[in-house]
Amino acid sequence: MKKHVLALAVIGSLAGTAHAQSALTIYGIVDAALVRERGGAAGNVTNLSSGVGAATRIGFRGTEDLGAGLSAHFVLETGARIDTGNADVPGSIFNRQAYVGFKHTRLGSLNLGRQLTPFYLTLIGVADPFSAGYAGTARNLFPSAGVYTRTSNTIMYISPLTAGFTAELSYALAEQPGDSTAGRQIGASLGYSNGPLNARLVYNHRNNDLTAAAGAAQVPPSPAVDRDIGRNVMLAANFDFKVAKAYAAYSYNEGSNSSPLPNAGNPYGGVRPTASNDSRDMLVGATIPFGPNTLMASYIRKDDKSLFNQDARQWAIGATHALSKRTSLYTAYAKISNKNGAGYTVGNNTDPGTGDSAFNLGVRHTF
Repeated sequence: MKKHVLALAVIGSLAGTAHAQSALTIYGIVDAALVRERGGAAGNVTNLSSGVGAATRIGFRGTEDLGAGLSAHFVLETGARIDTGNADVPGSIFNRQAYVGFKHTRLGSLNLGRQLTPFYLTLIGVADPFSAGYAGTARNLFPSAGVYTRTSNTIMYISPLTAGFTAELSYALAEQPGDSTAGRQIGASLGYSNGPLNARLVYNHRNNDLTAAAGAAQVPPSPAVDRDIGRNVMLAANFDFKVAKAYAAYSYNEGSNSSPLPNAGNPYGGVRPTASNDSRDMLVGATIPFGPNTLMASYIRKDDKSLFNQDARQWAIGATHALSKRTSLYTAYAKISNKNGAGYTVGNNTDPGTGDSAFNLGVRHTF
Protein backbone atom coordinates (compact mmCIF):
# COMPACT_ATOMS: atom_id res chain seq x y z
CA MET A 1 0.00 0.00 0.00
CA LYS A 2 1.46 3.30 -1.02
CA LYS A 3 1.07 6.00 1.58
CA HIS A 4 1.30 9.75 1.35
CA VAL A 5 3.69 10.84 4.12
CA LEU A 6 3.62 14.43 5.28
CA ALA A 7 6.50 15.69 7.40
CA LEU A 8 5.26 17.25 10.61
CA ALA A 9 8.03 19.78 10.15
CA VAL A 10 5.89 21.32 7.39
CA ILE A 11 2.85 21.44 9.67
CA GLY A 12 5.03 22.70 12.50
CA SER A 13 6.39 25.52 10.37
CA LEU A 14 2.85 26.78 9.86
CA ALA A 15 2.20 26.65 13.61
CA GLY A 16 5.59 27.99 14.60
CA THR A 17 6.87 24.60 15.83
CA ALA A 18 8.90 21.95 14.08
CA HIS A 19 10.37 18.55 14.89
CA ALA A 20 12.65 16.97 12.28
CA GLN A 21 12.14 13.45 13.69
CA SER A 22 8.35 13.41 13.50
CA ALA A 23 6.04 12.31 10.69
CA LEU A 24 2.36 11.94 9.90
CA THR A 25 1.02 9.31 7.50
CA ILE A 26 -2.41 9.57 5.90
CA TYR A 27 -3.65 6.25 4.55
CA GLY A 28 -6.86 4.55 3.52
CA ILE A 29 -8.88 2.11 1.45
CA VAL A 30 -11.84 2.84 -0.83
CA ASP A 31 -13.77 -0.34 -1.70
CA ALA A 32 -17.14 -0.88 -3.38
CA ALA A 33 -18.83 -3.84 -5.07
CA LEU A 34 -22.03 -5.24 -6.48
CA VAL A 35 -23.27 -7.99 -4.14
CA ARG A 36 -25.86 -10.56 -5.16
CA GLU A 37 -27.25 -12.61 -2.24
CA ARG A 38 -29.57 -15.64 -2.41
CA GLY A 39 -31.27 -18.09 -0.09
CA GLY A 40 -32.52 -15.86 2.74
CA ALA A 41 -36.08 -15.37 3.94
CA ALA A 42 -36.13 -11.94 2.23
CA GLY A 43 -35.44 -13.57 -1.15
CA ASN A 44 -32.76 -12.55 -3.62
CA VAL A 45 -31.06 -9.24 -2.85
CA THR A 46 -28.75 -7.13 -5.04
CA ASN A 47 -26.80 -4.34 -3.35
CA LEU A 48 -24.11 -1.83 -4.13
CA SER A 49 -22.08 -2.37 -0.98
CA SER A 50 -19.09 -0.72 0.64
CA GLY A 51 -16.04 -2.47 2.07
CA VAL A 52 -16.72 -5.90 0.57
CA GLY A 53 -13.06 -6.88 0.12
CA ALA A 54 -11.66 -4.58 2.80
CA ALA A 55 -13.51 -2.02 4.89
CA THR A 56 -13.46 1.51 3.47
CA ARG A 57 -11.48 3.75 5.82
CA ILE A 58 -9.23 6.75 6.28
CA GLY A 59 -6.56 6.83 8.95
CA PHE A 60 -3.86 9.00 10.44
CA ARG A 61 -0.66 7.49 11.83
CA GLY A 62 1.94 9.60 13.59
CA THR A 63 5.39 8.90 15.03
CA GLU A 64 7.96 10.88 16.97
CA ASP A 65 11.53 9.76 17.62
CA LEU A 66 12.34 10.28 21.32
CA GLY A 67 15.90 8.99 21.04
CA ALA A 68 17.72 5.98 22.50
CA GLY A 69 15.60 3.59 20.42
CA LEU A 70 12.31 4.92 21.84
CA SER A 71 9.50 6.51 19.83
CA ALA A 72 5.94 7.65 20.48
CA HIS A 73 3.15 6.88 18.05
CA PHE A 74 -0.60 7.11 17.53
CA VAL A 75 -3.30 5.81 15.17
CA LEU A 76 -6.72 7.35 14.50
CA GLU A 77 -8.80 5.40 11.97
CA THR A 78 -12.39 5.90 10.94
CA GLY A 79 -14.67 3.85 8.70
CA ALA A 80 -17.09 5.05 6.02
CA ARG A 81 -19.60 3.57 3.60
CA ILE A 82 -18.94 4.36 -0.05
CA ASP A 83 -22.50 3.43 -1.05
CA THR A 84 -24.08 6.14 1.14
CA GLY A 85 -21.22 8.40 2.26
CA ASN A 86 -22.19 7.84 5.91
CA ALA A 87 -19.98 6.70 8.78
CA ASP A 88 -19.98 2.90 8.93
CA VAL A 89 -21.01 3.13 12.61
CA PRO A 90 -23.50 6.00 13.08
CA GLY A 91 -22.48 8.52 15.70
CA SER A 92 -18.86 7.34 15.83
CA ILE A 93 -15.68 9.10 14.79
CA PHE A 94 -12.57 6.92 15.06
CA ASN A 95 -14.44 3.68 15.64
CA ARG A 96 -11.99 1.38 13.84
CA GLN A 97 -8.83 2.17 15.80
CA ALA A 98 -7.83 4.93 18.19
CA TYR A 99 -4.72 4.47 20.30
CA VAL A 100 -1.49 6.06 21.48
CA GLY A 101 1.66 4.37 22.70
CA PHE A 102 5.39 3.87 22.73
CA LYS A 103 7.76 1.59 20.81
CA HIS A 104 11.29 0.55 21.76
CA THR A 105 13.54 -1.20 19.26
CA ARG A 106 14.54 -3.88 21.79
CA LEU A 107 11.57 -3.96 24.20
CA GLY A 108 8.58 -3.81 21.85
CA SER A 109 5.41 -1.67 21.79
CA LEU A 110 2.79 -0.67 24.35
CA ASN A 111 -0.49 0.79 23.04
CA LEU A 112 -3.50 2.28 24.88
CA GLY A 113 -6.96 2.67 23.31
CA ARG A 114 -9.31 0.98 20.84
CA GLN A 115 -7.48 -1.77 18.95
CA LEU A 116 -7.79 -4.95 16.89
CA THR A 117 -7.70 -8.12 19.00
CA PRO A 118 -4.92 -10.74 18.74
CA PHE A 119 -7.59 -13.27 17.71
CA TYR A 120 -8.75 -11.18 14.75
CA LEU A 121 -5.18 -10.29 13.74
CA THR A 122 -4.44 -14.02 13.56
CA LEU A 123 -7.60 -14.72 11.55
CA ILE A 124 -6.99 -11.97 8.99
CA GLY A 125 -3.20 -12.17 8.79
CA VAL A 126 -2.43 -15.90 9.08
CA ALA A 127 -5.51 -18.12 8.80
CA ASP A 128 -7.71 -16.83 6.00
CA PRO A 129 -6.68 -16.81 2.29
CA PHE A 130 -9.45 -14.23 1.75
CA SER A 131 -7.92 -11.98 4.48
CA ALA A 132 -11.35 -11.78 6.17
CA GLY A 133 -12.84 -10.13 3.07
CA TYR A 134 -15.06 -10.90 0.07
CA ALA A 135 -17.83 -13.51 0.09
CA GLY A 136 -15.33 -16.17 1.16
CA THR A 137 -14.35 -14.49 4.41
CA ALA A 138 -13.67 -16.81 7.35
CA ARG A 139 -15.74 -14.38 9.44
CA ASN A 140 -18.86 -16.14 8.15
CA LEU A 141 -18.16 -19.16 10.40
CA PHE A 142 -15.17 -18.37 12.64
CA PRO A 143 -15.77 -16.15 15.72
CA SER A 144 -15.27 -12.54 14.67
CA ALA A 145 -18.40 -10.53 15.47
CA GLY A 146 -18.27 -7.52 17.80
CA VAL A 147 -15.48 -7.58 20.35
CA TYR A 148 -13.75 -10.46 18.58
CA THR A 149 -12.64 -7.93 15.98
CA ARG A 150 -11.66 -4.97 18.16
CA THR A 151 -12.02 -3.84 21.78
CA SER A 152 -12.14 -0.45 23.47
CA ASN A 153 -10.26 0.53 26.65
CA THR A 154 -7.46 -1.85 25.66
CA ILE A 155 -3.86 -2.13 26.82
CA MET A 156 -1.78 -4.09 24.31
CA TYR A 157 1.85 -5.17 24.36
CA ILE A 158 3.57 -6.34 21.15
CA SER A 159 7.00 -7.90 21.46
CA PRO A 160 9.80 -7.24 18.96
CA LEU A 161 10.57 -9.92 16.39
CA THR A 162 13.24 -12.19 17.91
CA ALA A 163 14.64 -15.21 16.04
CA GLY A 164 11.39 -15.38 14.08
CA PHE A 165 9.15 -15.24 17.17
CA THR A 166 6.74 -12.51 18.20
CA ALA A 167 4.04 -12.24 20.87
CA GLU A 168 1.00 -10.09 21.67
CA LEU A 169 -0.85 -9.59 24.93
CA SER A 170 -4.03 -7.50 25.27
CA TYR A 171 -6.25 -6.59 28.22
CA ALA A 172 -9.56 -4.82 27.58
CA LEU A 173 -11.20 -3.17 30.57
CA ALA A 174 -15.01 -3.29 30.57
CA GLU A 175 -15.15 -0.49 33.17
CA GLN A 176 -18.28 -1.83 34.89
CA PRO A 177 -18.81 -0.24 38.33
CA GLY A 178 -18.10 -2.45 41.33
CA ASP A 179 -16.26 -5.29 39.56
CA SER A 180 -12.94 -5.04 37.74
CA THR A 181 -13.32 -8.43 36.01
CA ALA A 182 -16.93 -8.29 34.77
CA GLY A 183 -16.96 -7.87 30.99
CA ARG A 184 -13.20 -7.81 30.55
CA GLN A 185 -11.47 -9.51 27.62
CA ILE A 186 -7.94 -10.91 27.51
CA GLY A 187 -6.06 -11.99 24.40
CA ALA A 188 -2.62 -13.49 23.82
CA SER A 189 -0.77 -14.84 20.81
CA LEU A 190 2.58 -16.40 19.99
CA GLY A 191 3.72 -16.32 16.39
CA TYR A 192 6.61 -17.68 14.36
CA SER A 193 7.61 -16.44 10.92
CA ASN A 194 10.67 -17.69 9.07
CA GLY A 195 11.04 -17.98 5.32
CA PRO A 196 7.92 -19.52 3.78
CA LEU A 197 6.32 -20.50 7.11
CA ASN A 198 4.02 -18.23 9.10
CA ALA A 199 2.28 -19.76 12.14
CA ARG A 200 0.46 -18.41 15.18
CA LEU A 201 -1.26 -19.74 18.29
CA VAL A 202 -3.83 -17.38 19.85
CA TYR A 203 -6.03 -17.44 22.94
CA ASN A 204 -9.08 -15.26 23.72
CA HIS A 205 -10.76 -15.06 27.16
CA ARG A 206 -14.06 -13.19 27.46
CA ASN A 207 -15.80 -12.53 30.78
CA ASN A 208 -19.56 -12.28 30.13
CA ASP A 209 -20.65 -11.14 33.61
CA LEU A 210 -22.71 -7.97 34.21
CA THR A 211 -22.57 -6.01 37.43
CA ALA A 212 -25.81 -4.70 38.96
CA ALA A 213 -25.08 -1.18 37.71
CA ALA A 214 -24.24 -2.40 34.21
CA GLY A 215 -27.27 -4.68 34.21
CA ALA A 216 -29.53 -1.78 35.11
CA ALA A 217 -28.60 -0.14 31.82
CA GLN A 218 -29.98 -3.08 29.83
CA VAL A 219 -33.42 -3.17 28.24
CA PRO A 220 -35.41 -4.39 30.04
CA PRO A 221 -33.63 -3.50 33.32
CA SER A 222 -31.86 -6.45 34.90
CA PRO A 223 -29.79 -7.15 38.04
CA ALA A 224 -26.24 -8.45 38.10
CA VAL A 225 -25.77 -11.49 35.85
CA ASP A 226 -23.14 -14.20 36.24
CA ARG A 227 -22.30 -16.09 33.07
CA ASP A 228 -19.62 -18.59 32.19
CA ILE A 229 -16.40 -17.52 30.49
CA GLY A 230 -16.11 -17.62 26.70
CA ARG A 231 -12.81 -19.14 25.57
CA ASN A 232 -11.25 -19.52 22.14
CA VAL A 233 -8.00 -21.16 21.10
CA MET A 234 -6.89 -21.03 17.47
CA LEU A 235 -3.86 -22.49 15.73
CA ALA A 236 -3.27 -21.09 12.25
CA ALA A 237 -0.50 -21.35 9.68
CA ASN A 238 0.30 -20.68 6.06
CA PHE A 239 3.20 -21.88 3.92
CA ASP A 240 4.40 -20.19 0.74
CA PHE A 241 5.40 -22.68 -1.96
CA LYS A 242 5.97 -19.74 -4.37
CA VAL A 243 3.61 -21.20 -6.98
CA ALA A 244 0.87 -21.30 -4.31
CA LYS A 245 0.37 -20.49 -0.62
CA ALA A 246 -1.42 -23.07 1.54
CA TYR A 247 -3.52 -22.11 4.58
CA ALA A 248 -4.87 -24.11 7.53
CA ALA A 249 -6.55 -23.18 10.82
CA TYR A 250 -8.33 -24.91 13.70
CA SER A 251 -10.31 -23.12 16.42
CA TYR A 252 -11.70 -24.46 19.71
CA ASN A 253 -14.60 -22.34 21.05
CA GLU A 254 -16.34 -22.95 24.37
CA GLY A 255 -18.60 -20.94 26.69
CA SER A 256 -21.10 -18.08 26.39
CA ASN A 257 -20.54 -15.83 23.38
CA SER A 258 -17.64 -18.00 22.24
CA SER A 259 -19.05 -18.17 18.69
CA PRO A 260 -21.53 -15.31 18.08
CA LEU A 261 -23.61 -15.36 14.90
CA PRO A 262 -22.55 -12.67 12.38
CA ASN A 263 -26.23 -12.17 11.49
CA ALA A 264 -27.99 -12.23 14.87
CA GLY A 265 -31.45 -11.89 13.34
CA ASN A 266 -33.52 -14.62 11.74
CA PRO A 267 -32.21 -14.75 8.15
CA TYR A 268 -34.01 -17.94 7.07
CA GLY A 269 -37.33 -17.50 8.89
CA GLY A 270 -38.83 -20.15 11.17
CA VAL A 271 -37.13 -20.73 14.51
CA ARG A 272 -34.43 -18.20 15.34
CA PRO A 273 -30.97 -19.90 15.16
CA THR A 274 -28.96 -20.36 18.36
CA ALA A 275 -25.33 -19.30 18.65
CA SER A 276 -23.14 -22.25 19.59
CA ASN A 277 -21.45 -22.29 23.00
CA ASP A 278 -19.32 -25.32 22.13
CA SER A 279 -17.88 -25.62 18.63
CA ARG A 280 -14.82 -26.46 16.56
CA ASP A 281 -13.88 -24.61 13.36
CA MET A 282 -11.57 -25.94 10.65
CA LEU A 283 -10.25 -24.18 7.54
CA VAL A 284 -8.10 -25.23 4.60
CA GLY A 285 -7.38 -22.95 1.70
CA ALA A 286 -4.93 -21.60 -0.84
CA THR A 287 -3.94 -18.59 -2.92
CA ILE A 288 -2.34 -18.95 -6.35
CA PRO A 289 -0.64 -15.88 -7.85
CA PHE A 290 0.04 -15.57 -11.58
CA GLY A 291 1.00 -12.29 -13.17
CA PRO A 292 -1.27 -9.51 -11.87
CA ASN A 293 -3.87 -12.07 -10.76
CA THR A 294 -4.41 -14.06 -7.57
CA LEU A 295 -6.85 -16.94 -7.18
CA MET A 296 -8.30 -17.65 -3.71
CA ALA A 297 -10.14 -20.71 -2.42
CA SER A 298 -11.14 -22.12 0.96
CA TYR A 299 -13.28 -24.73 2.69
CA ILE A 300 -14.52 -24.13 6.24
CA ARG A 301 -16.38 -26.49 8.55
CA LYS A 302 -18.09 -25.51 11.81
CA ASP A 303 -18.76 -28.48 14.08
CA ASP A 304 -21.35 -27.54 16.70
CA LYS A 305 -20.90 -29.75 19.77
CA SER A 306 -23.98 -28.38 21.56
CA LEU A 307 -27.30 -30.24 21.80
CA PHE A 308 -28.60 -28.27 18.78
CA ASN A 309 -25.89 -29.78 16.53
CA GLN A 310 -26.16 -26.81 14.17
CA ASP A 311 -23.19 -27.52 11.93
CA ALA A 312 -22.31 -25.51 8.84
CA ARG A 313 -19.95 -25.81 5.88
CA GLN A 314 -18.70 -23.13 3.51
CA TRP A 315 -16.76 -23.35 0.27
CA ALA A 316 -15.55 -20.25 -1.55
CA ILE A 317 -13.60 -19.17 -4.60
CA GLY A 318 -12.40 -15.75 -5.69
CA ALA A 319 -9.90 -13.79 -7.75
CA THR A 320 -8.22 -10.39 -7.75
CA HIS A 321 -6.66 -8.55 -10.68
CA ALA A 322 -4.17 -5.75 -10.02
CA LEU A 323 -4.55 -2.82 -12.39
CA SER A 324 -1.73 -1.02 -10.56
CA LYS A 325 0.00 -1.10 -7.19
CA ARG A 326 -2.97 0.70 -5.64
CA THR A 327 -6.03 -0.35 -7.66
CA SER A 328 -7.47 -3.82 -8.17
CA LEU A 329 -10.62 -5.56 -9.39
CA TYR A 330 -12.07 -8.59 -7.61
CA THR A 331 -14.77 -11.21 -7.76
CA ALA A 332 -15.80 -13.93 -5.31
CA TYR A 333 -18.50 -16.50 -4.65
CA ALA A 334 -19.31 -18.48 -1.51
CA LYS A 335 -21.93 -21.02 -0.51
CA ILE A 336 -22.90 -22.16 3.01
CA SER A 337 -24.73 -25.38 3.86
CA ASN A 338 -26.53 -25.07 7.21
CA LYS A 339 -27.64 -28.07 9.26
CA ASN A 340 -30.45 -28.45 11.83
CA GLY A 341 -31.60 -24.84 11.63
CA ALA A 342 -28.17 -23.20 11.79
CA GLY A 343 -28.32 -19.54 10.73
CA TYR A 344 -24.92 -18.75 9.20
CA THR A 345 -24.96 -16.33 6.26
CA VAL A 346 -22.53 -15.42 3.48
CA GLY A 347 -21.37 -11.90 4.25
CA ASN A 348 -18.17 -10.01 3.50
CA ASN A 349 -15.70 -7.80 5.32
CA THR A 350 -18.34 -5.20 6.25
CA ASP A 351 -21.83 -6.75 6.00
CA PRO A 352 -23.06 -10.00 7.64
CA GLY A 353 -25.13 -11.08 4.64
CA THR A 354 -28.75 -12.19 4.29
CA GLY A 355 -28.62 -15.66 2.67
CA ASP A 356 -26.65 -18.85 2.20
CA SER A 357 -24.82 -17.77 -0.98
CA ALA A 358 -23.38 -14.55 -2.39
CA PHE A 359 -21.50 -13.25 -5.43
CA ASN A 360 -19.24 -10.16 -5.40
CA LEU A 361 -17.83 -8.01 -8.21
CA GLY A 362 -15.95 -4.93 -7.13
CA VAL A 363 -13.02 -2.53 -7.13
CA ARG A 364 -10.58 -1.46 -4.42
CA HIS A 365 -8.21 1.50 -4.29
CA THR A 366 -5.63 2.07 -1.57
CA PHE A 367 -3.73 5.23 -0.72
